[in-house]
Amino acid sequence: MPRPLLVVVPLLLAAAAAAAGLRLGRATLTGWRDLRSARTYGLAAEQRPLLLRAAAAVLCLVCAAVLAAAVLPGRAPGTWGRSRHVAAEAAPGPSTAPGAAAGTGSAGPQPAAAAQPSAAAHAAPPAATAFTSIGHPAEGELMEASVPGPDGRPRAVRVWLPAQYRTDEQARFPVIVLHSGTPRKTADADLPDLFDGIASAVKLGRSKPFLVVAPEAPSGTEHPCELVTAAPQAVADDAALRTAVTTAFRTLSAGPDSWGALGVEAGAPCAAAAGLARPDLYGAAAAVSGRYDTAALAEAGAEAPADSTGRLLLAAAKADTAGVGAARTLQAALHGGKGPAARADVKVSDIVQDYTQERERLRLVRVAVQYLADTLDRTR
Repeated sequence: MPRPLLVVVPLLLAAAAAAAGLRLGRATLTGWRDLRSARTYGLAAEQRPLLLRAAAAVLCLVCAAVLAAAVLPGRAPGTWGRSRHVAAEAAPGPSTAPGAAAGTGSAGPQPAAAAQPSAAAHAAPPAATAFTSIGHPAEGELMEASVPGPDGRPRAVRVWLPAQYRTDEQARFPVIVLHSGTPRKTADADLPDLFDGIASAVKLGRSKPFLVVAPEAPSGTEHPCELVTAAPQAVADDAALRTAVTTAFRTLSAGPDSWGALGVEAGAPCAAAAGLARPDLYGAAAAVSGRYDTAALAEAGAEAPADSTGRLLLAAAKADTAGVGAARTLQAALHGGKGPAARADVKVSDIVQDYTQERERLRLVRVAVQYLADTLDRTR
């Protein structure tokens, strides 16, 4: 009999037996109710047919269960208990060294290292952090989870997935870490239109889609980016953050060829510090409409790894004379600085202008994302 029939026929018989059992069960229940009513009113009623129907119902249901169990996946007829024996036969027994078998016919003791595989070879991968959907800005999806910070305390981390994340399920995406300058807040909480600027760069064909990570800024100071500028090792891009993002989402491997930094307004100094002091983490950074501690950033850039080159864009609207002046001053200080700071590739953009600050910010973010995409492509 063909193999499909070995499954279909028992299933049909099981279904028929189950249907008959249910029908007899209902008849038994009805008869039991009639019997109780008869006894209540003192009428004569025969009990034997009721018992026969009940026995027939039980028999049908048992037959249905046996037939169904016989064709469950991995339990086809003739295979009950077989998997255990197959596993026992496949398990390696004591091996005999060729030389010993030829000479004495007995096997020597096997080294423990050969008998048991290394524990490191079977180390379990890190568990994925559970991110929860909290909204759909800029045609994408915004997720949030709690991730330990550099100090071990939990902090909120938001991840924005571009629309292309849903439409191309095989693609892996580069990452932008979006820095916040407000304590205990993510950057999008202060500037919710940032995702619109990032998405518009993709729509206009100026950038490939990015996955955006927005960590909560640390507390303890009114201006968190001042701490980051003074101690770039505290940038919001630690091992816990990278592990949480790369295990939960389809990203390119964490590293300077696929991860960039972006900061807008109060978050701009954080992004500048990340790009200058940690080019081993960020392949490029963009700071938009920022005001900077020039001396601290020049010192941070000088302490970067000796074999690395920071790549930084400082962008400000044309009408923002203070922002443009801050960017030019920082650029000059870095070029006149020491070591890696002097080698940093620092560009200034000051041509954006529009009729509202909100539209200027959207266009500046678009310019920043285009810079990150182009620069990261060149570093690969």
